[in-house]
Amino acid sequence: MERMNEKLVLLTSVFIASLTISNVIAGKLVNLGPFIVPIAVLCYPITFAITDIVSEVYGKKMAQTVVWAGFVVSIMLVVYSVLTVRYPAVSFFKDNEAYVKVFGSTPRIVFASILAYLLSQTHDVLAFHLWKRVTKGSHLWVRNNLSTMVSQLIDTFVFITVAFVGTVPTDTLVRMIFSQYTVKFFLALLDTPFVYLGVKLVSGKWEVKEII
Repeated sequence: MERMNEKLVLLTSVFIASLTISNVIAGKLVNLGPFIVPIAVLCYPITFAITDIVSEVYGKKMAQTVVWAGFVVSIMLVVYSVLTVRYPAVSFFKDNEAYVKVFGSTPRIVFASILAYLLSQTHDVLAFHLWKRVTKGSHLWVRNNLSTMVSQLIDTFVFITVAFVGTVPTDTLVRMIFSQYTVKFFLALLDTPFVYLGVKLVSGKWEVKEII
């Protein structure tokens, strides 16, 4: 049991780290093939893989606890970012303008990010256990993919819509949603072997037959 708790702490730490890193680096846009996406798209999907592993091994309640822990950390990041941006810098600190650009996200962007996080991660946990009941604890790849793919769509749609509706043309908004979700969709497919491996390493079994 102690060993299982140590692994849960490690999983939660990776979840929190991935979420925090994603929030910090999200402002940089990059090309992935024909798509323009925030660089955080390469890091944030890790959080969905972690919640699926925690859901599979530890159950729905623990996975929801991890999601709420991420929410608390996100709020802390926002609060401390606001404080550090508004607190006056010493006279010889010449990079304050760049610092403000990195950490001074607009309230609308911050709100969109937190709302998308709560809705998508909560859906991921609930959907994972819905499909777990449907599959009677078998076929981990089914619940992993179906829960994550829909959750990523919710995350992408909510964030981009709330953050940018009214500020960009509608066709641009649609392209942004399509581009980001396409990348996230394929990343969701790629994470399935890692979810299986994570379940194996944490529980010692390839699938945990637990009906919740």
